[in-house]
Amino acid sequence: QVQLVESGGGLVPAGGSLRLSCAASGSFSGINDMGWYRQAPGKQRELVASITRGLSTNYADSVKGRFTISRDNAKNTVYLQTNSVKPEDTAVYYCNAQVYIYPWDYVVLWGQGTQVTVSA
Repeated sequence: QVQLVESGGGLVPAGGSLRLSCAASGSFSGINDMGWYRQAPGKQRELVASITRGLSTNYADSVKGRFTISRDNAKNTVYLQTNSVKPEDTAVYYCNAQVYIYPWDYVVLWGQGTQVTVSA
């Protein structure tokens, strides 16, 4: 069974930093795009950042210049470095990945979510 396991969330003061990690485990052929989403109470889940296997990145305007997404293909892991966090960054953060179970077909998997709370 393939799964994504997240870690690194917690309580952080405004202006501080956190590093989120998400590792894929199980049996699979490879991983294509990976990303981080977040969902705040009463709001829809939104894309925070994404990264291709070739390391091209994309960011939501609200986090550009503050958050950095990266990945280690050898470890099947994606990271989100969050700097200069703001109270409005408070949300449950979910990782997402296109995982090739077989070489010709992938499934989209989600992590269980990790809470990030920014105190004012």
